[in-house]
Amino acid sequence: MRKLMNRSVLGVVFGALLVVRGLPAKDVSLDDKVRHELNMLPYYGVFDAIAYEVNGNEVTLSGAVHYPVLAADAVNVVKGIPGVTSVSNQIEVLPLSRFDDQIRLAAWKTVYSWPTMSRVASMPLPPVRILVKNGDITLVGSVPTQADKDALNIRVNEIPNVFSVKNELVVSKS
Repeated sequence: MRKLMNRSVLGVVFGALLVVRGLPAKDVSLDDKVRHELNMLPYYGVFDAIAYEVNGNEVTLSGAVHYPVLAADAVNVVKGIPGVTSVSNQIEVLPLSRFDDQIRLAAWKTVYSWPTMSRVASMPLPPVRILVKNGDITLVGSVPTQADKDALNIRVNEIPNVFSVKNELVVSKS
């Protein structure tokens, strides 16, 4: 009886494997593949923002990054995606500066100490990106409400030694 039961279980398992194996794989668009590969970059963080556009089999990368190697890594991973024939690199590498690093840290503390944002501060891909270039801050990404967008703009404008703040945050529709 026990042998018969074991054989039945094995039969069901092998049958299920054959059925699953015979199913077509979920079709993933090139856009989804590019997004996935960029989000998996190991040093892609809150101080970087990479945008992309897929046009057929050609991908254009844009945005700005804090570490120079990140721009090269982004191009290399996208080039390695099956189906991509060319990659145009328009990613700006932000200048390395201790002055800007101090502003980055102050801006991060300011943005992610705001109650709405503190809940998402430890996410692998934080929703608000902070780009600092020569004392100027650009905020990109998304926030839950217009009030959050306005409050973050006011708070970031109060950071010492910041020349200007450009708020490109969008209000998420969720």
